[in-house]
Amino acid sequence: MRALVAVLAVAAILLAVWRLEGAAAGVRVEAVTFGTVPGRVYRPEVPIGPVLVISHGFAGSQQIMQSFALTAARAGYVAVTYDSAGHGRNPEPLSGSVVEVAGATATLVRELAGVAEAARALGDGRVAVLGHSMATDIVVRFAKATPWVDAVVAVSMFSPEVTADAPKNLLVVTGAWEGMLSAEALRVVRLMAPEGVAGETYGAPGNWRRAAVAPHVEHASVLFSTVTMAEMVGWLDRVYAVERVRPPVADRGGWIMLLLAGAVALGWPLARLLPRLAEHPVGAGLRGRRLWLVALGPMLAVPVVLRFVPTAFLPVLVADYLAVHFLAYGVATGLALWAVRAPLPEVTGRGLLVGAAAAGFVAVALFWPVDRYLTNFWPGPGRGVIIAALTVGTFAYFWTLDWAGRGAGAARWAYLLLKLCFLVSLAIAVALDIERLFFLLIILPIVVVFFVIFGLLGKWIAARTRHPLPGAVMAGFAFGWALGVTFPMLSAG
Repeated sequence: MRALVAVLAVAAILLAVWRLEGAAAGVRVEAVTFGTVPGRVYRPEVPIGPVLVISHGFAGSQQIMQSFALTAARAGYVAVTYDSAGHGRNPEPLSGSVVEVAGATATLVRELAGVAEAARALGDGRVAVLGHSMATDIVVRFAKATPWVDAVVAVSMFSPEVTADAPKNLLVVTGAWEGMLSAEALRVVRLMAPEGVAGETYGAPGNWRRAAVAPHVEHASVLFSTVTMAEMVGWLDRVYAVERVRPPVADRGGWIMLLLAGAVALGWPLARLLPRLAEHPVGAGLRGRRLWLVALGPMLAVPVVLRFVPTAFLPVLVADYLAVHFLAYGVATGLALWAVRAPLPEVTGRGLLVGAAAAGFVAVALFWPVDRYLTNFWPGPGRGVIIAALTVGTFAYFWTLDWAGRGAGAARWAYLLLKLCFLVSLAIAVALDIERLFFLLIILPIVVVFFVIFGLLGKWIAARTRHPLPGAVMAGFAFGWALGVTFPMLSAG
């Protein structure tokens, strides 16, 4: 069975890579810089036409917008993506307050203006802009202030700057599972057409407006929906008077999922190659009241205590709080384990090496394809310290989690309960300090996905080695790296 899974996993990976690489057929992709801003230009094989400048959302990067760029280029448009300040591989931190229009918003608008001005020369002089989430407000403000911008595509939009007639030629696309943003899209359409509905186009040549809904997707998967891609091309074609039978669409979302699923599945047969580190499963073996004490104590104590502790010590939005929360939760869980007299597992060099090998697998099988096909996972300047600080906290947490959730006699649902309690503790922390920690809500779904992926890998590692240390090393590294390369870098001011 393990051999069969290995063969199927490798086949899935190869098929997905083949299809993802094939999505760029007929498109010339060139890495460029606009001043200090890293970007890419996607050129079609047909004669040069209008340029579409594409801006990503909070904690994103230009890679996550590849489906738009490839689709636009295959439709005959020149597409330009870039990493915003503080994001991806942009060496410049995001300057200005993230809650003031005159702060970070103004910085991002100026940056977009510089990129768009340079990108304008790459095509025939006509320019459209596209933004997702946070960037929708940026592209709207830029388009209103720039007469030579012909059209705006706003995906998952929230912007108070939209009026009845500006920006011109505005398309708003939301996922069907984005209830509040779908309502906002309709509100924006009804500024122009009071009886407007989704799926209909209003206005007149020179200033159209439309709200569209992509089915079965939410705030992140809307970026890979074929409906979203078709709406974008249809909108550009309307504005630029292009006629075509069927728009070309880069359908990449399913292949990315298959690639990552194959990489995770490959971890199961490969775990069999790891050595046994103990004769019997090592861990606290918790059940009953001892388990509930270890689970609920840190969940309730950590967010309350940290409400009164200054945690702003890293130039990265909310990552410093996360580092402290992970570390404090690990310490609190360790104290709870001491209180219930759980024996401490032995830390050995061999166990650390096995964990390092598992971390290496994660880096090659997961992080490399994520960086190439999904979003930036390579640390830019200054992120080494951030990754190190986060990894200290994440390892402390996962070490005590694996210690508490594993071992002979442990309740079958102990590990899941302990993870759920940690997520609840983050939710409590946000509720206690919504102004400071609001952005944690945006990345909480990503944390849940990480828990599922690395939880599976950790389970297989622990089942083979019978020791909590290797899985904790792997998960600590994976979480520290993933969170450290994702959060926006902020300037010291």
